[in-house]
Amino acid sequence: MPELPEVETVKETLKKQILNKTIKGVEVFYEPIIATSISVFKEKIQNKTIMDIQRRGKWLLFDLGDYILLSHLRMEGKYFLLKNEEVSKHEHVVFHFTDNTTLRYHDTRKFGRMYFLEKKDAYQQKPLCELGLEPWDQLLTVNYLKQCYRNKTIPIKSVLLDQTIVVGIGNIYADEILFMSHINPYTLPNCLQENDLKKIIKNTQIVLEKAILLGGTTIRSYTSSEGVHGRFQNELLIHTKKICPSCSSDVLKVKINGRGTYYCPNCQKKAS
Repeated sequence: MPELPEVETVKETLKKQILNKTIKGVEVFYEPIIATSISVFKEKIQNKTIMDIQRRGKWLLFDLGDYILLSHLRMEGKYFLLKNEEVSKHEHVVFHFTDNTTLRYHDTRKFGRMYFLEKKDAYQQKPLCELGLEPWDQLLTVNYLKQCYRNKTIPIKSVLLDQTIVVGIGNIYADEILFMSHINPYTLPNCLQENDLKKIIKNTQIVLEKAILLGGTTIRSYTSSEGVHGRFQNELLIHTKKICPSCSSDVLKVKINGRGTYYCPNCQKKAS
């Protein structure tokens, strides 16, 4: 699933490709992808110009002036800029631009979702109003995490994935953050000490910044000629590894709330 670094990479690539293009029409071949009114979407998006593309958590925000198009890629969502090629069976939304190019939303699993919202109240309604802090927000402090974690009774690995607390951390990045912080993934959040919380904040920023720099981990939306490589997969310390890079112990792979989790039982000991 594309996480924050991958979505950031897609955003920056799309900005180079489609910024200031004007939409003359849109075709929707799989209606459930559009989570708001399809008729309003098709009507109001005509003649709108893509003024900016932003990211909020794992969401792409296409700024269309008085409207915002939100797009979540979920498991397999991708965007391709094409011309007059025939629409493939996995291209479910096609935006037609006035310069005769097209932006295709491609999704083999059909899990992606789009919301077409008026900009004036987009941030006061779902899904944006439910999102937590960005990893680099100045409000992301030890006290903030204390408040968010105090009533959590599930493992910290699962809580790191909670997008209502801090946005953008996915399964791979959560494993890396906990390994760098020397925190066992089964640890209950309300048992963490202040120093642990400081490490989580610091390493979240370090991991995600490096992943963004290297084009993410799993991104496959564009060819390498467009500068997207997903090279962070070569920098992983613990996720998918068999031997700990720090102590040479065997890495354990377990399931925590259904998510595959890698950790070193020696470097990430359970609290006594």
